[in-house]
Amino acid sequence: MTGLSRLGFGAAPLGNLYEPVADADAEAAVRAAWEAGIRYYDTAPHYGLGLSERRLGAALAGVPRADFVLSTKVGRLLEPVDPVGDDLANGFAVPAHSRRVWDFSADGVRRSLESSADRLGVDRVDVVYLHDPDHHWRQAIDEAYPALADLRDQGVVRAVGVGMNQWRVPERFVRETDVDVVLLAGRHTLLERGATGLLDLCAERGVEVVAAAPFNSGLLAERVVPDGATHDYAPAPPELLARARALAWTCAAHGVALPAAALQFPLRHPAVRSVLVGMRSAAQVRANAAALAATVPGALWEELA
Repeated sequence: MTGLSRLGFGAAPLGNLYEPVADADAEAAVRAAWEAGIRYYDTAPHYGLGLSERRLGAALAGVPRADFVLSTKVGRLLEPVDPVGDDLANGFAVPAHSRRVWDFSADGVRRSLESSADRLGVDRVDVVYLHDPDHHWRQAIDEAYPALADLRDQGVVRAVGVGMNQWRVPERFVRETDVDVVLLAGRHTLLERGATGLLDLCAERGVEVVAAAPFNSGLLAERVVPDGATHDYAPAPPELLARARALAWTCAAHGVALPAAALQFPLRHPAVRSVLVGMRSAAQVRANAAALAATVPGALWEELA
């Protein structure tokens, strides 16, 4: 699989992750990403109960389809329900007009992908990930993966993979299936390096890796680590705050901002083709593009190693 830009646009924030994002701000973020040379865009039905897919599709509607790589995910079907309250319990500030139903059956995969294409307003998606099959990995391997592989063989999708916040189940997929790509969120960062074995296996087998959440959901996202910074979408415990601040101090001693080192670090492994960052505004896009382009001296990498 080719065509992934080194920096990818993670569209979870366009689904009102934690707080509302105005339609105009969502569109401006995608436009800024395009202007910054970002050509890889990732979303999922889970993000805002389909809102992320609808907004991303609308923002990219005027761009030639062949000029960018688009990925979405399967494993959670959205079933309409009478709206009651919001979806903040799942992290998204949207009306709870649908419920998520886990489904890694072959039929569920096809239904999910068809619905995603409708919301995105496209006739095809380039990359499809099995989304968080932590407790459904056996069905995902036995039923969902063969269905996606068949769609790949037919040319309906270009590549199939698995996207998770852990490395053990993706390692099983790499060993037991012919996935093209692994989306690994938050497990290969400056702060967490336990997934090196998975990355080495991917390099050996020609499986590409998209390193998502390089800031560990916020802990490494600022030059000065603030009190209340989050790790894995929850307040970071004191020991992780201390470690992040030590990393920030080391980076500063070399004249480098912590976010620049955090963003570039995953790309140093040969298996990693793209680093995927959730972005909710044009300002965030421009800041991340500048961080990726910043010069990081070899002496800093040596010290961080």
